[in-house]
Amino acid sequence: MEQQVVIAGGGPVGLWLAAELRRGGVSVTVVEERTDIDQRSKALTVHPRTIEILASREVHKPFLAEGLRIPGGHFASLDRRLDFTVLDTPFPYTLALPQARTEELLEEHALARGATVVRGHRVSGFTEDAGSVTVRVQGPDGPYGLRAAYLVGCDGTRSTVRTAAGIDFPGTPSTVLGWLGDVVLDHPPRPGFGLFGPRGGLMVAPLPGGRHRLVGISPDSLTTESPQDLTLEELRAKVVAITGEDYGLRDPVWLSRFGNATRLAAEYRRGRVLLAGDAAHQHFPTGGVGMNVGIQDAHNLGWKLAAVLGGWASGGLLDSYHAERHPVGAQLMEHSRAQTALMTAFTPEGLDLRSFLSGMIATQPGFGRALAERLTALAVSYPPPDATAHPLTGDRAPDLAFTDSGSGLHGRLRADGYLLLDLTGDTPVPVPGEGVRPEGVLADRARPGLTVLAGALDRPPADWAAVRAALIRPDGHVTWVGTDRDDTALAAAADRALALTHGPAAG
Repeated sequence: MEQQVVIAGGGPVGLWLAAELRRGGVSVTVVEERTDIDQRSKALTVHPRTIEILASREVHKPFLAEGLRIPGGHFASLDRRLDFTVLDTPFPYTLALPQARTEELLEEHALARGATVVRGHRVSGFTEDAGSVTVRVQGPDGPYGLRAAYLVGCDGTRSTVRTAAGIDFPGTPSTVLGWLGDVVLDHPPRPGFGLFGPRGGLMVAPLPGGRHRLVGISPDSLTTESPQDLTLEELRAKVVAITGEDYGLRDPVWLSRFGNATRLAAEYRRGRVLLAGDAAHQHFPTGGVGMNVGIQDAHNLGWKLAAVLGGWASGGLLDSYHAERHPVGAQLMEHSRAQTALMTAFTPEGLDLRSFLSGMIATQPGFGRALAERLTALAVSYPPPDATAHPLTGDRAPDLAFTDSGSGLHGRLRADGYLLLDLTGDTPVPVPGEGVRPEGVLADRARPGLTVLAGALDRPPADWAAVRAALIRPDGHVTWVGTDRDDTALAAAADRALALTHGPAAG
């Protein structure tokens, strides 16, 4: 059986990648060991950048309808929460939604796009040659093989794909064990409850079905030992020690401990094998960022694989996946370790440090906003090709509004190609698929993997006011900006940019 891409792992990362590949016309099979979606939701938080990604493919509405909107987040459980309402995004909040439901929605989306999802099967290894990779799969009826152009490991921190590829996973071992319990609370605390002091820290979040998640860390968590499984009575004792009451906790559906082992794959790509999500990075679950960073990995990788397999980009484009996402993973390691240090700061000195930083968030808006932008991935910017590039190059494009009163830029992005924004006139911006022919200086540049959108911006942000043309990647990042007021020079600059992304125009 042959597919263009095989994905090991059918969690949120693998499912989003599969859907992106299908949007690019790539055949894909997802191999997932679990027969059913795990109802013990590790992740509860969908961050603003991830909602933007979902919205760019018109699949965000069920998430908005079902998720609880929270207008902020926390850094290291500091007393002062981060304010997301000031962020430059259409979605200035997080969504509280169990990972199990996120997976259900993403699987529905992937299947609707034509992906094949095989449950109860496990990738056990692979062999690779110059032109393909043969994936070994263990199924209920025995082993079999899948031949593909590429294999992507989205199979978690213990990734079989990463191990079989011989990719190192260096980092630091676990020295802290946090704990959680999904329980019923007869007397729950106020929404958004969090408390940190010398006896430990506790956060409480509501769950569907009348349950709450208790997540905490305490001085006895600072251990490298592996204690017995968490019990309800131990959880109760920890909660009482921190808060002085147990909120009537009972009827647990999940009790667990989790460590702070922090590791980053040395390579996100080796030959025809690539890694995304937890297979590429492992960290303490601070700020609820893990699943989000994984989906953002997949969003970066999906269009690149589709472009290479679709023939409108060279194989070298795949090298940019490691170049762009590995530094994001390194930043994830840095701020996860920093938050872990603050969340285990039970000494007087540590508590004063926490108080100082919390005060900085309260009194220095720029500091709090910078932390929020990093936590939500809105600040992610990829390296420009050279020092002469426009300052916007590499940044995530904002949801620019157009004078035609249609959707913003994010709603016009295409998974199967770049958008070339021609902002040289006042003509309406066409909606892809509706057959409106763009008019403008760059109108004739359209080709496979490239759609030209001509029009004018409505009240552009200050840093976009002088922009006359821009090339936007399928993942919403800016790859070229033109500001030349001379049309001939602008067109020549656009052609040079397109020669790097698409090669010479056909004909």
